[in-house]
Formats: sequence, C-alpha cells, structure tokens
Amino acid sequence: MNSSPFIQRRARLLEIIDDGVAVIPTAPERLRNRDNPYPYRPDSYFWYLTGFPEPEAALVLAGGRSILFCRPRDETREIWNGFRHGPDAAREHFGFDEAYPITELETRLPDLIAGCPCLWQGMGYDTENDARIIRALNTVRARTRAGKQAPPVIYDLRRTLDEMRLVKDDAEQEIMRQAAAITVAGHRQAMRNCRPGDLEYTLEAELAAVFRRRGASGHAYGPIVASSENACILHYPDNDHLLEDGALVLIDAGCEWQCYAADITRTFPVNGRFTETQRACYEIVLAAQTAAIAAIRPGIPCDTPHQAAVRVLTQGMKDLRLLEGDLDNLIESGAYARFYMHNTSHWLGLDVHDAGDYKEGDAWRPLRAGMALTVEPGLYIRPAPDVPESLRGIGIRIEDDVFVTPEGCEIYTDAPKTVAEIETLMRGD
Repeated sequence: MNSSPFIQRRARLLEIIDDGVAVIPTAPERLRNRDNPYPYRPDSYFWYLTGFPEPEAALVLAGGRSILFCRPRDETREIWNGFRHGPDAAREHFGFDEAYPITELETRLPDLIAGCPCLWQGMGYDTENDARIIRALNTVRARTRAGKQAPPVIYDLRRTLDEMRLVKDDAEQEIMRQAAAITVAGHRQAMRNCRPGDLEYTLEAELAAVFRRRGASGHAYGPIVASSENACILHYPDNDHLLEDGALVLIDAGCEWQCYAADITRTFPVNGRFTETQRACYEIVLAAQTAAIAAIRPGIPCDTPHQAAVRVLTQGMKDLRLLEGDLDNLIESGAYARFYMHNTSHWLGLDVHDAGDYKEGDAWRPLRAGMALTVEPGLYIRPAPDVPESLRGIGIRIEDDVFVTPEGCEIYTDAPKTVAEIETLMRGD
C-alpha cells in the first residue's frame, strides 16, 4: 500500500493543530459470541490518517511528529492470530516519525501533552480512550508543583477530521472507483442469476461471492435483498422471502475495498420482464434520479438534488393517482412523504453514511468538487385501502454514487439501470 496519501493527511492535520497534541485510537476488537470475534475493521478516522490495519494501536500527533503506538512482535501470538508489524516495521512501512509498543502509550502520553496549549481528541467517541486521556491529564496536574501544566483546552478532533474527509483526494477516489466496479459486478451477477422460486438470500450469496472473489473484504453494510412488499421496508433485514414470479426485487448492497464503501441500489423484475404498471413506477423513479443528478455541481446547496427528485416524484404520484392536488402544495405540505420518506443523498466514503455535516449554521452547505455522495430516490407504495390495487406493494429505489467535479458531477457506478438494459441483461443477450 502506498503510504504517501496517509503521510500527506497527517501533515495537513499537524498544520491545523499547530502546537497542540492529537490522539487518535483505532477500534477495539469485539466478540461476536463467547470467544469468537467479529472480523476486525479499523476505526475510520484512524485508518484515514494511518492505513495501519492492526488492532490495539493509536496515533499521536505532537510537535510536528507522527507517533504510532502498536502491538510488539510476538512469535507465540503470531502463530495463533497472524502477522504483526511491530513498531520498527510499522514506522518504516507506514511513514511514521516514531513508533513504540502500545503498552508505552499510558506512560508516554503525560509527557507528550504536558505544556501544550490544547488537546485534540474525540471525547465521547471511545470510552476507553476517554479514560486514558483523563488519566494522562490527572498525571500532569499532579505535577503542577514541578512546573508541569495540563492543556487547558480540549477540541473535538472529529469535527476537524470530518471536514477533511468530506473532500476526497485522488487516492481516495481511485479506491472508491474500484469499490464501485466490484459492486457493479456483483449487481450484474445477481440480475443474471435471479430466478422465480429462489429465496432472497440466494441473490445475497451471488453478491458476496463476487465481492470476495474480486478481493473486497465483504459487504460495506448489511445488504438488503427485498422482494415484493419487503421492498417497502427501507432497511429490510431478513433476506429470506421467496422470489415470486411477477414481483420486483430491490437490492441495496455495496462492497468494502480498502475500508471504503460503495453503495448501489437496483430494482428489477424477478422474472426479467417489467409489467406495464411496474415500468410506469420505475420510470418515475428513474426520471427523479436523472433530475437530481443533473442538479449536482459545485456551489449549489447540498439539498438541491433532493428537491429536484421530490418534484419529479410528487408529479409521478399524481400521475399514478396516489396523490391529488396542486403540485407545489403537495410538496410544501410534505404529502409525498407517505410514499417517499427519506433524503435523496448522503455522503459516502470510509463509512457508508460518511462523516460530515450537511448544514453550515441554518443553511445547507454548498457542494464542492471532490465530495462523494449517493443519489437514491425511491417510491414505496405500501398496501392500503386508498391505494389502487395494481400499485400495492411496489417498492422501487435506484441508487448511484457520484463525485462532484469542477464542471458538474461524475457517476462512477454503472450497473444496468434503464428498463431496456435490465431486461437485456436478464435475458442473457
């Protein structure tokens, strides 16, 4: 792995904190049950600055230096659990100025923070690290008569890192394109192998197989494979329903590649052929996504794509006789939210719902070149007495991942999306 992007990010953060000290721990290991751990995944903030994959590690930025604390080499533990870099190799391979065993963090931290004007860390984010910081502060305070001074100010480091993470650098964009390419291949495979009479989890298995075969660590989030009325449950978790002939199936799934997420949703007919009613609903959602994407460019408020999608969707609801009344009034009153109840976009990156505020004060923040976001309008028609019978239980979402560019935007997910593209792929043409 190229360490240069991580070194550059640490250098940027060192400039921001100036003569302060920042402490960034990685995520702890977690047990799934008894002595069986979950697969390990580093903390996103820690990874963003280090690229270091091992647990029991922390980064300290102080005095213009980047200092890693990590597990030492241990032949016995490596026999059981695998390779460890150890401080010396970690310093060399990942470009740190210094590296020490993690067991020395508690003893070295008081000296690192003593006399600095401010401490940067994510209070409330990691309780174990919070306790470590408090112990270090109290140790320094206990040395007051020896002339030591604890930092008088603590800043929330997460807010600063969130702002850094909002705009993706070239290295991040390259990784995210690879995550998208793998995810697209998984969605295509699921479409090709969808058969009436199978179960939703057979499509989940198709996705997982492609993701792992192509080197991804697995799913970036719990995949949604929702057929029939299940597609009207936004975070449907079960993935065990029968794939019925004549029904639609919605797949919301993305792989994780080098800790970065892709996030794609496609909706398609189980038997490979849209009915007339399904097609009419699908074209409304597709038109809404097209309108939202067309609105994306630097400088616009980040909710502008959502407003563009809402207008198209609300008009579509009128055309389907789901809503009646003046279009502007329906939008202003939020009547559309019965059938479209979520936002059209979210930030994307190391986390599928990535870091960063959506507002600056009371105003929606403007988009900037390098930001990454999803565009995912939907239409969810839950069965009800006042809903036309032919529409009951139809759930559709179409989601792509987008980079904001200096001129507009780049859609970097290209799974089949039009009715013709989907039906052609599912026929095997």
